[in-house]
Amino acid sequence: MLIAMRRSPDSSTDKISERSRARPLPAVTLLLALLPLGGCTRKHFPKYPANFREYAWVTNGGGRSVTVLDLVNMRTAATIPVGDQPVALSVNPSKDEVYVVNAGSGTVSVVSAAENRVIATIGVHRQPDSIDVDGDGRRAYVANAGSNNVSVIDLERRREVAAVGVGESPAKAIISPDGKTLVVTNRGGGSVTVIDARSLKVRAVFGGCPGASDAVILPDSSKAFAACSGGHQVMAIGLARPESPVPEERTDQLLDLMDVGAGPAHLALKPDGGEIFVSNYGGDTVSEIATNADNVGGAYVMGANPLGGVVTADNSILWESNFGDNTVGAYSIDDGTRINTVQVGEGPGPLALASGGFLLLAVDRAAGDVSVLRTVSYTPKGEAVTGSLFTVLSAGKDPNAIAVKSFTVR
Repeated sequence: MLIAMRRSPDSSTDKISERSRARPLPAVTLLLALLPLGGCTRKHFPKYPANFREYAWVTNGGGRSVTVLDLVNMRTAATIPVGDQPVALSVNPSKDEVYVVNAGSGTVSVVSAAENRVIATIGVHRQPDSIDVDGDGRRAYVANAGSNNVSVIDLERRREVAAVGVGESPAKAIISPDGKTLVVTNRGGGSVTVIDARSLKVRAVFGGCPGASDAVILPDSSKAFAACSGGHQVMAIGLARPESPVPEERTDQLLDLMDVGAGPAHLALKPDGGEIFVSNYGGDTVSEIATNADNVGGAYVMGANPLGGVVTADNSILWESNFGDNTVGAYSIDDGTRINTVQVGEGPGPLALASGGFLLLAVDRAAGDVSVLRTVSYTPKGEAVTGSLFTVLSAGKDPNAIAVKSFTVR
C-alpha cells in the first residue's frame, strides 16, 4: 500500500506540468509504439489463482474520477465517478475498501474494491488533502488544508466523529503503527502537530519546519520524521513513551533538524525502519538518513527533480521517480549505487509496488497515464535485469495519487 503525493515542494503543480510538457519524448514514443508488437509478453509472470484480484486505483484530479487498473490481466477495469478534485486515497488493511479524498467537494468517497463502485460518501471539511487508515481498519484521519483541522472518521459508521484543530494548511496526517499517536504536518504553518490518538488532544507542536509536507513514523512508533519542503531539512521527533524508564522519553521531543538537499519532497522508509530516503526535488539528489542515529549518511544523484520513492519489501532496492527527466531510477541500498534508469512517461511522480514486488507502477502526471515496470526482467540469454518498462496504461486528467490492493474473491 502506498499513498502518493499531489504537490511539488513549492505547491506549484501547474508550473511543474508546464516544464514537463515542454520536453519531447522521442525515445518513449518509439518504445510505446513497439510495445504491442512484443513488449507485453507475459513470460516469467506469476501464476495467479482464479479467485485472485489485484487492482491499482489512480485518482484523476482534473477529471472527478478514479481509474481502476487490473494488474492481473493488465488492463483498465473501470472508471469510477467520485467527488470534485480527487487528490489522495488509501486502502483498508482489513476489508476490501478504498477511500478517496475529494479536495473540491470536501468529502471522502468509500469505494468497494470488489465491485469497483462508490458505496458511501462521508463529509469532512474544506480542501481535504490526505488520508491515513489505522492498523485495524476502523478509523481514518483526513488532513483538511482549508480548515486547519483533522477529521477523525469512524469507518464502520461512515461518519466523522471528531475534528481536531492543528496548524495552518495541514498537508498530511499519519497514525502510528501502535495506534497511539497522530502526526500532522502543517505546510502553511511550517510546523508539526503531535496528537494523542485516543484522547484526541494535542500533545505538542514543533515549529521551524518550513513547508512541512511528507512524514513517516518508524515501525516501533518511537520516532516521526517530517520533510521541510520549503527549505532543506528533515525534522526528527521522538514520540512519547510513557512506560519508558528514561524520563525524557516520556514526552514528545524535538530530536534534530537534519540538513538534506533543497526542497525535500518525499520520505521513503525502509520496511525495517532502519533508513529513510529523502527525495530532494530542488537538489536532484536523494539523501539517506540512518533512523537510529538521526544522521544523514550522504546524498546520491538520482535524476532531475526526484519527487517520490518506494523501497522493496526485502529492503534492498530504492525506486525513485525523477519528474524532471521522465525516468525511474533503481538504487541498490546494500551496494550504494544506482543500478538502472528506466525511461517512462511525462512527469512521473507517485510510485507503488504490486504485491510480491513483481511490478512497479509510476503515475505519469503530465502524460495522464501509468507506466508499468517489471522490477526484474530477463535477457534472451536468461540474465536478470533490474527494471524495464513493460507497458503503459491510460489514466485520466491530472492523475496524482495511487494505491494498490490485492484480495481473493470468495
